Amino acid sequence: MRASLIQFRVDDDESVDSRRRRATALVRDQAGVDLVVLPELWTTGAFAYERFGTEAEPLRGPTYEAMAEAARDAGVWLHAGSIPERGAPAGGADDGPLYNTSLVFSPSGEPAAFYRKIHRFGFDKGEAVLMGAGTETVTVRLPETTLGVATCYDLRFPELFRSLVDAGAETLVIPAGWPERRRSHWTLLAQARAVENQAYVLACGTAGTHAGVPQAGHSIVVDPWGEVLGEAGADEEILTVEFDPAKVATTRDQFPALKDRVLGLDRPHR
Repeated sequence: MRASLIQFRVDDDESVDSRRRRATALVRDQAGVDLVVLPELWTTGAFAYERFGTEAEPLRGPTYEAMAEAARDAGVWLHAGSIPERGAPAGGADDGPLYNTSLVFSPSGEPAAFYRKIHRFGFDKGEAVLMGAGTETVTVRLPETTLGVATCYDLRFPELFRSLVDAGAETLVIPAGWPERRRSHWTLLAQARAVENQAYVLACGTAGTHAGVPQAGHSIVVDPWGEVLGEAGADEEILTVEFDPAKVATTRDQFPALKDRVLGLDRPHR
């Protein structure tokens, strides 16, 4: 398989409409690869908290429409990163809840999956208080591999990735808006999730500075043995990597550590 991670630049001085047009063009340019990945909250910026509400979209809003068309035009599987989703209002409220929602499309432009981010970052502010939490893990079956979908801060929670592996995931796709000041954690955790789950990790971050927060960039692809197959720099770029999905089964067969799991399985507690 060939995968292109679009390490998109998000800066405060560019409009959402302009970013959407640029992202759509970049996706279309990836015709010929199998899978394209965009970062987290690239329409607004992951740290632009004050814009979440004003720039939020319905699930099938303008970004959905643009990305579906781009996936169809390029003929690629597209993980279109995530958007601030405005959910349906409940109980007569004027506005529905917000979610950090990932969009995945098939090469025909049909929706393949939606994932609402489970672990919200910010502790007692920002995303943690402005957005609702997702409750369901998501996998997507491609002809060559099964994707497990997670987002940014999720990377710090290994139990999520264990559940994705239990659901059949072989390639873990993680769009992010990871800050430069914690870049060492980004690469360390990406490799750890690959090694402990004996799976590929495709982690796609943003470049630029938004809401005053410099972004880490350094999107990375790691194989099931923990080897880095490709890593981007700090600026906007497209990281394209070839990888063999069959290596997941080979690694798990040759070094069957996952079979020795004890904790986290459905065992009785006392």
